[in-house]
Amino acid sequence: MSHGRLVHKSLFGLAVLFLFCSLILIGRAVAAENGKEKDTGPERGIAVYTEYSGMFVSQGESVRMDITADNKGRTDENITLTLTTVPQGWKTSIKGPNYVVNSVPVPGRKNRVLTFAADPEKGIKPGSYLFQVDARTADGKFTSSQTINVVVREKTAVADDLQITTSYPVLKGQTDAKFEFSLDVTNKSETDKNFSLTAMAPEKWEVNFKPAYEQKQISSLRIKGGQNQSVSVEVTPAKEAQAGSYPILVYISSGEKKAEVKLSVVLTGTYTLDAGTPTGILSLESYAGKPANMSFFVKNTGSAVNRNIAISSFKPENWKVEFKPDKIDTLAAGEMKQVEVTITPSAQALVGDYSVGLSVEGEKNSSKTVEIRVSVKTSSAWGWVGIIIILLVIAGLGGLFLWLGRR
Repeated sequence: MSHGRLVHKSLFGLAVLFLFCSLILIGRAVAAENGKEKDTGPERGIAVYTEYSGMFVSQGESVRMDITADNKGRTDENITLTLTTVPQGWKTSIKGPNYVVNSVPVPGRKNRVLTFAADPEKGIKPGSYLFQVDARTADGKFTSSQTINVVVREKTAVADDLQITTSYPVLKGQTDAKFEFSLDVTNKSETDKNFSLTAMAPEKWEVNFKPAYEQKQISSLRIKGGQNQSVSVEVTPAKEAQAGSYPILVYISSGEKKAEVKLSVVLTGTYTLDAGTPTGILSLESYAGKPANMSFFVKNTGSAVNRNIAISSFKPENWKVEFKPDKIDTLAAGEMKQVEVTITPSAQALVGDYSVGLSVEGEKNSSKTVEIRVSVKTSSAWGWVGIIIILLVIAGLGGLFLWLGRR
């Protein structure tokens, strides 16, 4: 009896285990089925369309807009794009980020955005111009087309389409400074436009364009219709530029349309001085209490006139240093003047080397100091006096020995 109960319990346990496993398998299958997205779309299908299908432009204005190659099917496609209708007098292309393209791979349910470009040749007259872009799959079974109607209107005045303003057209500073102007460029037309940036500056001057609050350099910018954008113009003068006012012309153009703004840089020049001896020797021999002469030059190595240049010295106590002249009223850029210096050591100066500083100070903290080593030597007259004293001492000693010898 107990054996039969044991068998029944075992069978019951196996049944429960089987039921439990079946429920797990069924649950997983249901979950997988529910989790699987049902794609009810077509297996294949493509479309091509542009940002706009019709627009107005002025004479000489180029057309730039997005063109989208859309894969509407589940199958990956390689879509070929062809410009089948191009009006006479226009140059067209379809561009990717880096290249002109004629086909593009598009995964299922994805799209690729390219750029449609149309540039008119010179002399295009007002009127309506129709373009057509055709797209097809690699096997040619699926196709799509998009037409673009461009209406060219008679060119309007530049002032109506483009405006350039600046709050500070004149900047002032030293030659070794950089000058940064800020321009506000307004596209007053109804369409987005690309604008080229160029400048005319004095020879060896450098002009760079940068977006506002950025460091990268640019040569063009795109402004949406009815909006404006700020542009920084960084001007670096030539190193040898003299003080004065210099014009900088900035040109901003789109197609045949061009506007300009006149900027001005006023250079005050640089203020630097140099000094030294004509021979380059910075040493001098002298005697205590006796004057010694030398020459040194003062040169204006800046680009501006330097005025009221004072000449002074740093010397040992009780020494005397005189300059002729002791002041230079005006020194033009690149000009050099000679100064005569008289250095008189103290009468009590001992034999040895001493340092004397010769300093020049001009405008805008321009200065230069030259250190001269002065060697103080013994006078030759004192040498003869010493020799005579020595001879007298020898003679006295000799006489003393003779006198003592007689005794």
